[in-house]
Amino acid sequence: MKRHEFLRELHKVSANRNYLEIGVNDGRSLTLSRVPSIAIDPAFKVVSELRCDVHLVKATSDDFFARDNPLQHLKGGRHPLRNLRRGRSPIGYWRRTTLDLSFIDGMHLFEFALRDFMNVEKYSDWGSVIVLDDMLPRSIDEAARDRHTNAWTGDVYKITEVLARYRPDLVTVQVDTAPTGQLVVFGADPDNRVLHDKYDEIMAEYKIPDPQKVPEAILERAGAVRPETLLEAGFWRPLAQARNRGLPRAVGWEPLRKALQQVGVSR
Repeated sequence: MKRHEFLRELHKVSANRNYLEIGVNDGRSLTLSRVPSIAIDPAFKVVSELRCDVHLVKATSDDFFARDNPLQHLKGGRHPLRNLRRGRSPIGYWRRTTLDLSFIDGMHLFEFALRDFMNVEKYSDWGSVIVLDDMLPRSIDEAARDRHTNAWTGDVYKITEVLARYRPDLVTVQVDTAPTGQLVVFGADPDNRVLHDKYDEIMAEYKIPDPQKVPEAILERAGAVRPETLLEAGFWRPLAQARNRGLPRAVGWEPLRKALQQVGVSR
């Protein structure tokens, strides 16, 4: 299954009420959204027809998240009926906005991808689904920081190891999509500050010059699940119901974690 096919099906099974995308390019992934969306890219060149209420942001993701109230577009205005007509919560203006589905496909360098994840997590919750693209490079050349190949993932694959090491509270699932795999992250905790506090330490260890030391398990996709396996799992409907009811992490997270263990996780 190709990455856009997987993302299309993920929109369906997650029943997401909103969507955020980092790295728009020509809009091929953004065109899959049917819900209020925010799409960020400093040089987007959308040629695909968009069929959602979208805020296209021409800025870097770092600059976007530095704004006051960056998710204002998803909140809507003060008028409840107008919000309902636009697919938003009628009282969303007065509530914390939580991202349901986010897709990170920005700059293909480890430090940028890590900051994107950290920023997205601040506006996510345990029931959010965060997808990072290009997480399973097919060769060391493809994973280079200095691009010299046609297809290029950069060294963003390191996110998997960093999350396993510094954020064992999360559950990550490597997905064997074509061409270069994806990582789906569950259990986001906006109050967790570990990655922020350890950022300099992480950079000192993981931001290294080429050639990159890509683990064999990554190159061989040893821990990756078939996309169909994840999409057909039985936890999606209970997840959407719990999220929409506003169940707190203390109630909803542990059942989801146990269900994910049956699917097969990166750790």
